[in-house]
Amino acid sequence: MTALNTIASIDKAALHDIARQACERIAPTWPLDRMIAVNPLWERRDQPWATVADQLWRRAGSRLTLTAADYRLAWQDGQISEHHLSLALAETSHDWTPAQLLQFLDQPVASAHGLPLLEDMAKAEMTVPGWPALITQQIGQCCAAWFDQEQSNWRPASHTGLYQAWRESMLQDRGLSVLSACRTLGERIAELPPEPQAALEVAVQRLGLAEDELAEWFDCLLLRSLGWASWCAYQRWQARLEGADDPILLELLAIRAAWECVVDDRQRDAGSPWNAWRGAWQAAHVQAPTAEWQALQLWQRAEELAWQAQLQGMLQNPAQPVVETAQIARVYFCIDVRSEVLRRALEEVCPQVQTGGFAGFFGLPIAYTPLGTQATRPQLPGLLAAQLTVTDSSGDATRDTALASQRTVRLERAGRWQLFERLPASTFTLVEALGLGYAGALLGRVGGLLARPSAPDRSAFRPSEWQQLKPALPVIALEQRANVAAKILRAMSLTHDFPPLIVLLGHGSQSANNPQAAGLDCGACCGQSGEINARLLADLLNDAHVRSALVHEGIDLPAECRVLAGLHNTTTDEIQVFASESLPPLLQPAWRTLRQALDDAGERARGERAALLGLSHLSEKPTKLLTSLRRRAADWAQTRPEWGLAGNAAFIAAPRSRTRGQNLQGRSFLHDYDWQQDAGGQVLELIMTAPMVVANWINLQYLTSTTDNLKFGSGNKVLHNVVGGHIGVFEGNGGDLRIGLAHQSLHDGQRWVHRPLRLSVVIQAPQRMIDKVIAEHAAVRDLVMNGWLYLLRIDSDCNDTLEQRTAEGWQPLLAG
Repeated sequence: MTALNTIASIDKAALHDIARQACERIAPTWPLDRMIAVNPLWERRDQPWATVADQLWRRAGSRLTLTAADYRLAWQDGQISEHHLSLALAETSHDWTPAQLLQFLDQPVASAHGLPLLEDMAKAEMTVPGWPALITQQIGQCCAAWFDQEQSNWRPASHTGLYQAWRESMLQDRGLSVLSACRTLGERIAELPPEPQAALEVAVQRLGLAEDELAEWFDCLLLRSLGWASWCAYQRWQARLEGADDPILLELLAIRAAWECVVDDRQRDAGSPWNAWRGAWQAAHVQAPTAEWQALQLWQRAEELAWQAQLQGMLQNPAQPVVETAQIARVYFCIDVRSEVLRRALEEVCPQVQTGGFAGFFGLPIAYTPLGTQATRPQLPGLLAAQLTVTDSSGDATRDTALASQRTVRLERAGRWQLFERLPASTFTLVEALGLGYAGALLGRVGGLLARPSAPDRSAFRPSEWQQLKPALPVIALEQRANVAAKILRAMSLTHDFPPLIVLLGHGSQSANNPQAAGLDCGACCGQSGEINARLLADLLNDAHVRSALVHEGIDLPAECRVLAGLHNTTTDEIQVFASESLPPLLQPAWRTLRQALDDAGERARGERAALLGLSHLSEKPTKLLTSLRRRAADWAQTRPEWGLAGNAAFIAAPRSRTRGQNLQGRSFLHDYDWQQDAGGQVLELIMTAPMVVANWINLQYLTSTTDNLKFGSGNKVLHNVVGGHIGVFEGNGGDLRIGLAHQSLHDGQRWVHRPLRLSVVIQAPQRMIDKVIAEHAAVRDLVMNGWLYLLRIDSDCNDTLEQRTAEGWQPLLAG
């Protein structure tokens, strides 16, 4: 009999079902080239937030709150008052007082490392790095090699599965025995079954786990390798979008379980590591959260109530009424929180302009393939699958072919040069081979003194060539084009009273030497610039045939109204508008007024944001401030080119008149919505099932990255190394794949720029319309009823107060 004979009988079917359920608890992470914000706890939303917080504290040591010192500062600064503490306490069964909650801030919170695994107890001669670090490093290197399709010049054979590839690499790696000082390591590895399902069975049997322990044990294993588990979940997500599935996450779980077998020395006496682990596991399994931990949860809730009180005050007391003037333009921005500052500035400098908010992919279900490349990328939220693929065109097929050929040749040349740059020895020889000229270029890049980098879409094109091209929809029937246009216009509440000019502004960021740059672009466009979508929709709405067909949809878009597309650079707050020179003479005066207003608004927005970027000394020097921001965007050494969506805390779906003139501090997603134009509730359903969910993903990525950057964030940006060309980043030269946001994206070196608050969603609509969406969509119901966000409603029949939807029904918001 071998050492792996069964120790206890188990129900194999139940084991594999529990393992499958554990894998379902892991949310995906998107690759760097389409990095979007993801709620890393998304697949746990069927449980109450408080339950998940407790689970993560016990299983992984994740607090999901700031520290006691952070809340002490918020108290001293007046952000949290005794009133808010009392409200938070009233929601619980605690008999504590606000004074006692203050006292808890002076008591140390016991550090939690999560439920122990055998690897934490296993004996080894090595002192560095220790079994946990060695296991994480080995799994990380194995996965990086297995999943890499672009970066490495060697990779494992793809005909085997991930688990089999890992087992083979373990059998061949003699260095592990040296690092671990374990003389029997090779024998233990050889005993592992060749199939992942059998490995799970053997691990459970060998370690003597009972069936009621498996859910937590599997969860703990996956949380130890959360980065690679999230990447495997992405493979599964993409497969399911296409109607298939991918079981690779189960193979990663088998690897983690097999490692627990490998570190087991097979001893079971009272002094054995296994016995110590079983005792520690049982003790931690039943341990209740400490009073100090519970107090921090209440401080977290009190800060959320403080923000809701501030928000209610602004929504109940609108700014001064807008003076009715002839409207020259309506400018639509993405609902991204960075748009709020610029929208407010634009309306202040030019009351003749009305702004609107809509998801930045502008409702187009597209993927985009730049001309002359095979690099297709989605231009829509990660929740959705593309239905159409678009590319660039000059309008002349022969010219398109010539431009594509020229670009391909240039990209191939650049690709060979980039290969030379990444050869191991080239880090020492590249500058020497190229001479001092290249060294100067490197210095210029570090200081951001060189010309501003061109957008990736324009690489390998000369300006004269790029200007001939624009994105073009594939040839589809007029009826289908008109149907798409009508749906989008209704979703935008733009079906009548059209102004002379409509401008659709996508947005994108700009930074250099930043692997996570896509995370600063448009999340609604899957981490891409929204320029493509804006230009496509503008062309669609300007099409005379489409406008004629829209009349049959009940939408009469006047011939004298023109639609323009543009791009908001969120790093510099500059706005580029395309094809304005094609406007007829009659619209030129309105365009000149709008162009000046856009420039003035950008100047105001830059001034408002200067202090957060450490540039307050330039806030009254607009030219120097813009120059500085442009340099930051091109500076290879800049770790904080902009703050992205830091500070996000609210999502508001209401007419712009509800928020116009209010300073929402760049913390609110603003989606224009008029329920009186939505008789069937279809637009509200779309808002609550798509933009609201995306905002929740963004909000909870920022919250988790802030409260536990080690587990859910990506650490120090300075130490990032790209994995697999685009898969993700290591912090340093290995370890687990890092997900979420870097510390520099959340903290300015002295304080948190992002305050981790669950999203407050405010909707102006009748109760019945909102409740209908909740009843019909399980994901929305989970988010609302389980406390993953706060769903609030503006009660126009009761002095515009806010009421909150809870499991018990609608109740007045008591955050005032």
